[in-house]
Amino acid sequence: MKFSSFLTGRRAGVGALAVALAVAGGCKQFLDVAPQGQLSEDAIKADPAAAQKLVDGVYNALYLGGFGPDISGLQYVILTDIASDDADKGSTPSDYTDALNIDNFTATPTNGNVNNSWNGFFQGIARANQALDKIPLSPADDAAKNRQLGEVRFLRGYFYFNLVRLFGGVPLLNGVPTAGDANNPALQTRASAADIYAFVASDLQFAVDNLPAKANAVVGRANKQSAEAMLAKVYLYQKNYQKAFDLTADVITAGGYALYPNYADIWRTVGNNNSESVFEVQTGVNAACNNSAVQIYAISQGPRQGGKGGWSDLGYGFNTPSLALSNAYEAGDVRKAGTIITITNQGTRLWDGFRIPSQDSVENSRYSYKAYHSRTQEPNCGNTDYLPKNIRVMRYAEVLLIHAEAALQIGNAGAALADLTAVRARAGLGPTAATLANIWQERRVELAMEHDRFFDLVRQESVTPGRIVPIFAAQGKTFVKGKHEVFPIPQPQIDLSGGVLTQNPGY
Repeated sequence: MKFSSFLTGRRAGVGALAVALAVAGGCKQFLDVAPQGQLSEDAIKADPAAAQKLVDGVYNALYLGGFGPDISGLQYVILTDIASDDADKGSTPSDYTDALNIDNFTATPTNGNVNNSWNGFFQGIARANQALDKIPLSPADDAAKNRQLGEVRFLRGYFYFNLVRLFGGVPLLNGVPTAGDANNPALQTRASAADIYAFVASDLQFAVDNLPAKANAVVGRANKQSAEAMLAKVYLYQKNYQKAFDLTADVITAGGYALYPNYADIWRTVGNNNSESVFEVQTGVNAACNNSAVQIYAISQGPRQGGKGGWSDLGYGFNTPSLALSNAYEAGDVRKAGTIITITNQGTRLWDGFRIPSQDSVENSRYSYKAYHSRTQEPNCGNTDYLPKNIRVMRYAEVLLIHAEAALQIGNAGAALADLTAVRARAGLGPTAATLANIWQERRVELAMEHDRFFDLVRQESVTPGRIVPIFAAQGKTFVKGKHEVFPIPQPQIDLSGGVLTQNPGY
């Protein structure tokens, strides 16, 4: 068997393995890339470096975006930020009906966003399974192979964690399907959400046990602490607060992490892989200019010219911070200015000197600063569809807030207060009581527009029932309990499975 591979110019110097895969039934995925080189099993057996290309190919699945299969791009943003109370669709009112339906809780199983997100994550899982199947053939020593396996299982765990939060139970693929499996109902049937969570925990625990500590890891790759942090988050969702507390405590006591002093700088190039970075999608600038960044991630969320115009359009205008989010910040909280571009009647000058002339020169009055990438003060290669914007998946501030919430739930109010105080101090705020409501509020303003709010609301509803419906009702939206906690299973996937895949309730 041969695997097509191609190299990218990522900053870490890693390559990408693109494999043309057919995953059984409702998870059929195809990633067809013209071969630029062949990586055979013989090559993997002969060259220790060959297996690393398999690992790199799984990392590069994080780049999937645009309007096709999506892991980190606009369509994931739609299902996380725009679906929440923190953001609105934005752009022009009639633009992108699929996104508008997600925003308004009127999505159906034919919605393109849900299908492309499903496709993207299962492509990432297919790459991971291929890598896990072939890495053991490498002549590298066991420590090196276990590190590679650990990185891949971290990523597969992350992919499945997002799938279970988006859709509930999904097919569980723990290997490379054979040709004879094409119509195997077992590979097309949804596992329970509980089984998926157990699988995610198993993958992440393997990563914890086999990855090097941050101090000994390659910058930008998963390490022991990033695996512990992600596993702690998984346990927070399962209400296993003791394990969430213990794992985040390990990250905190291991050292090597600190809150970055300037909050606004975290999302600029100067903040890439900073002291607070636990895991982020790596990007870079290269000659090809189309394979080292998440397609249209930044420009799709940039300020959109409208009205009087007269300035250079900075984006499509999607994922605009809501008025509710803008009003959620306390006076003096520096995070508001670092999160929201607010366009005033007098105009707004951005951090890089670019000036948006007035409120009536844009389609929307608020945009995400965390997605903004400067055309003049940050690197790019001239292709605005591939602006090299690193995407922060997990930060140390979230580790502290997971630790705080878990601490409070197990009766350690002192530890919760210390964590909460540290996060607020960086924001320019004084201490507040360590209550569950305050910790959740801190999560909202600290992590706003970082693609987690919708998941948080669903999780919090399971802890404090009766919370979520009024939040959306205040925005004129109807959230139906028992339905809208997850998105519809894509109809194309049900069709591919011959009806073996079942639909979520209410859809």
